[in-house]
Amino acid sequence: MESGGRPSTGQVILLATSSAITAILYSIYRQKSKVANSLKGAKQVHLDQDLKNILMEAPGKCVPYAVIEGVVQSVKETLSSQFVDNCKGVVQRLTLQEHKMVWNRTTHIWNDCEKIIHQRTNTTPFDLVPHEDGANITVRVVKPLDSAELSLETVYEKFHPSIQSFTDVIGHYISGERPKGIQETEEMLKVGTTLTGIGELVLDNNTIKLQPPKQGMQYYLSSLDFDSLLKKQESSVKLWKILTVIFGFATCATLFFILRKQYRQLREKQRLKQIQDEFRKTQEQLRNDMNTEGGETTKNACVICLSNIKSCVFLECGHVCSCDECYQALPDPKKCPICRQEIARVVPLYNS
Repeated sequence: MESGGRPSTGQVILLATSSAITAILYSIYRQKSKVANSLKGAKQVHLDQDLKNILMEAPGKCVPYAVIEGVVQSVKETLSSQFVDNCKGVVQRLTLQEHKMVWNRTTHIWNDCEKIIHQRTNTTPFDLVPHEDGANITVRVVKPLDSAELSLETVYEKFHPSIQSFTDVIGHYISGERPKGIQETEEMLKVGTTLTGIGELVLDNNTIKLQPPKQGMQYYLSSLDFDSLLKKQESSVKLWKILTVIFGFATCATLFFILRKQYRQLREKQRLKQIQDEFRKTQEQLRNDMNTEGGETTKNACVICLSNIKSCVFLECGHVCSCDECYQALPDPKKCPICRQEIARVVPLYNS
C-alpha cells in the first residue's frame, strides 16, 4: 500500500485485469445463454406433406426459427472425393496444414506449431429430404457455410513428413524453426447424411428454403439430433457461467483485500493521530503546571518521559536532558535526543 492509503500499482492492475476478464466472460456467458434460450424456443417441424400447409398459414409464409431434420440429397451434380473412390458429397473442404517445431526463447523448449497454408471449400446446392422414400417434399438449404456445427466427415488424411539434409538441420536450429511436414486432409458432407437444420423456414415460389435466421439467432446444420445439440449448448452455458463466477469471486476478493488494507491504514493513521493529540495535551498540561506553579521539578523533567528528573550529562555534546532510565532505553548507537550527536560517555548528575 502506498502512502496516503492509496492502492499500489500492482493492486490496481490486478483488480482492473480481473474485472476485465470477468466482464468478458460474463458477456460470453450471456451470449451463450441467449443462443441456448433461442434453441429452446425454436419450433420443431416435421419434413412431411403438412410442412407446406404450416408455412402457408404462417405470417409471411415464414417460421422465423424452426428445427427440421432430413437426409442430404444433391440437387444436380455431386462432388466427388479426390482421394476416395465412390465417395460423393455436397460440401468438400481440402486443407493443407503445415506442422513444425518452434523454439521458445523464454522457456527454452521446442513447441509444436500448426499453420493452415491452403484451404479450399467447394459446395453444390442440396436439399433435405424425408427419411421415408417416396415422400415428395424437399427443403433447399441456403448458405450452408454460414452455419455453425456444420458436420463434415474426414474422408482422407495423410501426413507428408519433410525430408531434411544435415545442412537443413543446422539451419533450422539457427533459425529456431524445424519443419515436421505437411498434413493433407479432405472433409466432406456426404450424400445421405442425416442433418438437423435450425434456422428460418420460408416458402418462396413453391420452394421451401432453410436459411440463416434474422435477429442475430444462430444458424445450425448438425449431424446431432436436436436434444443432443441443445444439451451441448447448455453444457457450454454452464461452463462459461462457472468461469464467470470464479473470476467474479477473484475480483471481489481482490477488491475486499484492497479495501481492507485501506481500512487498516486509516485505523493506523487515526491511532497515531490520537497518540499525537495525547502527547500534545500532556505537553500543554506540563507547560501550564510549570507556568502556574513555577516548580523546579517540572522544569528539570526528562525531555523523553516528562516524569523523572534529569540525572545524566551526555558527552561530548554536554546536554542535560534525560533521566538514567530513558538513557538506558535509547537504541544503539545511543544519540543525544537534543542534537542527535552520538554519546561517547555519560556522567551522572547529582542534585543537592
